[in-house]
Amino acid sequence: MSFSHFNKDGRARMVNVQEKPRTARKAVAQSKIRLSNALYTAIHDQSLQKGDPLSVAQVAGVMAAKKTPDWIPMCHPIMIQGTDIDFRFEEDESDHLLVITATVTVEANTGVEMEALTAVSAAALTFYDMCKTIDKGMIIEETLLLTKTGGKNGDFHHPRTQSYD
Repeated sequence: MSFSHFNKDGRARMVNVQEKPRTARKAVAQSKIRLSNALYTAIHDQSLQKGDPLSVAQVAGVMAAKKTPDWIPMCHPIMIQGTDIDFRFEEDESDHLLVITATVTVEANTGVEMEALTAVSAAALTFYDMCKTIDKGMIIEETLLLTKTGGKNGDFHHPRTQSYD
């Protein structure tokens, strides 16, 4: 069996995507953070000492999408055409959930799944950093690729999700 990310000598390599066609591609990823009622209240009262955690997490997510090849060794540097980060709060039993969704778009010969996953991960970590003085017990959970469109392997929609197109 041969692996695409190893050369003939068994050493790591970046796959050559030169021959793949350029197509419109989009990836949507999501991460959830479980947080306390106290933190949820502080965010909505705008009483956090560090400021608005969602604004800072938004910028971190966009920056992370652009820097994905610096984080993920075999990821191709590509000219991302769009990145958006969305936040929504949900109630779950006695806790609150912050749902972070990243959408990344490009016209290229390789996909942007890793950029979307990196964006939501960085946004979640930044949110944690901004809010840890109130709730060190936050849990970053369930980071996943929701959808990806375009490319030679076709579209993917996670079986546990609705359509996010």
